[in-house]
Amino acid sequence: MKRTTLFAALLLIAGVALADPAAGLAAIQDLGRVNGQALACGQMATSSQSKQLMIRHAPKTRRYGELFEEATNAAFLRQGKDQDACPQAAEFAARLAELAGRLQSTLPAAQ
Repeated sequence: MKRTTLFAALLLIAGVALADPAAGLAAIQDLGRVNGQALACGQMATSSQSKQLMIRHAPKTRRYGELFEEATNAAFLRQGKDQDACPQAAEFAARLAELAGRLQSTLPAAQ
């Protein structure tokens, strides 16, 4: 019984270690873009949800944090510079739901 439990734990650890880091980084970058656009558009609830997803899923490393911040800043500046129309709250919600799914599969939340 102990061997089975140990084997299952090792498989779980190996599965986490084998997760695609590039997919996780891409999801965090997309999350930063949504956050930046939401901030530029005054959608504070969306920005708050973006940050919560970041806290819940991203590893607590400098690389992930910097990527999120850089993507946030670039999207914020692009939204202001291009003077594009801001997405509606429903569009932001759909983008966050899609990102939440991607994050759950690439960077499962720590329990």
